[in-house]
Amino acid sequence: MGTWNSRGLRGSALEDFINLSNEKYHASGLGLIQKIPTPIKPIHIDKDTRHITLAYFDQKSTVDYIGVVQGIPVCFDAKETAVDTFPLQNIHPHQIKFMSDFEKQQGIAFIILYFSSRDEFYYIPYCDIINFWDRGQNGGRKSFTYDEVDKNYQIHSSKGVLVHYLEALQRDIMSR
Repeated sequence: MGTWNSRGLRGSALEDFINLSNEKYHASGLGLIQKIPTPIKPIHIDKDTRHITLAYFDQKSTVDYIGVVQGIPVCFDAKETAVDTFPLQNIHPHQIKFMSDFEKQQGIAFIILYFSSRDEFYYIPYCDIINFWDRGQNGGRKSFTYDEVDKNYQIHSSKGVLVHYLEALQRDIMSR
C-alpha cells in the first residue's frame, strides 16, 4: 500500500488539463466525464485544521476518468512520461482487467499519454494497450516506445479545449 502525504501529490498538470477539457465538453453538451478519486484511508488528521496529513491508499482504483460522450460510455487513465519509453509497470493488472471488462460491456477504454519532453499528447486505444500488455506478459518488451505509438492518435488543443481527445476517440470508434 502506498502512502499519501499532504505536502506531496497535489495533482498533476496533465490531470488539470484533462479536467479543464472535460469541463469544456460538459459545458458544450458533448459529454460528461468525471475524475474518479483514489480512495484513501486517513491515518492522521490535524486537530486544528481538520486536514488529513497522512493517509494510505485504501484500495486499488480502477481508472482516472469515467463517463459518457454522446451516449458512448468511456473510461480512461492519464499517464505521463518524461522519456520516449513508457514502462508497462505504470499500468496495473487491475486497470487492464477493468478496461477489458469495460470494453466487453460496449464501452471504450483508452489512455491519454503525455510525452512531456516532446510536449505531445496521444490517445492510446485499448487494442494497442492490450497488445503491448500481452507482449510484456509473454516475455517480450515490458514497455512501449514513442515510435510504436500511432501518430494518427495525436491529441491537439482545438476549439478552446486544451486536450481535445474527442477527435481521437472518434477515430477509434470509426476503426472498430
